[in-house]
Amino acid sequence: MERVLEPYVRERVTLAPYTTLRLGGPARRFVEATSADEVVAAVTRADRAGEPVLVLGGGSNVVVADEGYPGTVVRVATRGVSVSRTEDGVLVRAQSGEEWEPFVARCVAEGLVGVECLSGIPGLLGATPIQNVGAYGQEISDTLVAVRVLDRRTGEVVTLNAAQCGFTYRSSVFKGSDRYVVLEVTLALGRGQLGSPIRYAELARVLGVEVGERVPLADARNAVFALRRSKGMVLDPADPDTRSVGSFFVNPVLTPERAAELERRAPGFPRFGERGGRVKVPAAWLIERAGFGKGYAKGRARISTKHTLALTNPDSATTAELVALAREVRAGVRDRFGVELTSEPVLVGLSL
Repeated sequence: MERVLEPYVRERVTLAPYTTLRLGGPARRFVEATSADEVVAAVTRADRAGEPVLVLGGGSNVVVADEGYPGTVVRVATRGVSVSRTEDGVLVRAQSGEEWEPFVARCVAEGLVGVECLSGIPGLLGATPIQNVGAYGQEISDTLVAVRVLDRRTGEVVTLNAAQCGFTYRSSVFKGSDRYVVLEVTLALGRGQLGSPIRYAELARVLGVEVGERVPLADARNAVFALRRSKGMVLDPADPDTRSVGSFFVNPVLTPERAAELERRAPGFPRFGERGGRVKVPAAWLIERAGFGKGYAKGRARISTKHTLALTNPDSATTAELVALAREVRAGVRDRFGVELTSEPVLVGLSL
């Protein structure tokens, strides 16, 4: 049973309502922090007590075990956005607890260029640098210039520039490490009514333009929303396919040698060129060709009926059932193609 210790500290709080999967057991302690100082204080207090800490944002990229979390969960609920003009655009400073989608909507409405293709992504702004959030040809690293963080190793609040963030495809120095807690993000955005050049072929087709052309910000945003909705990637309480973490697996990037091996197993497989001769392969293509189609289920967990990259909790699944499905899919792809899929969300109290 949940118990309140102080106005901002509760015990035995079930985490399922705080995740988009609606999965996860109870946290030993739960703190909702509404300012950066409260975030720092809560994390520091738990660190000094030797208690495990999980920093939780919008819960859209986390899978929590049925057993819950044995330490302190700090839910970031900070708010605040400031905009300052520069010679060629604006600098936008936003607290990590700002909801991402309303933030993008505001940017588009105010003619700020650089995040329009990241429309419709659930979660909080502070999570975007962690996995270098990206979609339809844009990544947060395209516009991010600084991140203010709590360094748990030193106990100090410091600012990291973009280079120090170590951004790569769906990763950064923040991913896979709990050293840093993101407090504030600064983006450098352009100004105008036309968005950034369209880089993603599927989006270009929907817009009826060539890759590299520019379209009005609102047009780009609306087209991205349409694509995401068609794949069940826009949160909708009436659509069970949206009870997910979005893409569960990262598109694998293969060395030339591994790509040659895959070519022998699957001649003509779809690929996208990367630096150093490496190639990126659509994970959805691998999953489908390994025999896991849309709607494939294991227990009460299933693959989305709209997009094979999303694993969903359509009704009353458990985390254990979702993980069993993920393991089956990953093993099937490995056996069929010799490619190891990597999970994209943060796994709490479990592993694949």
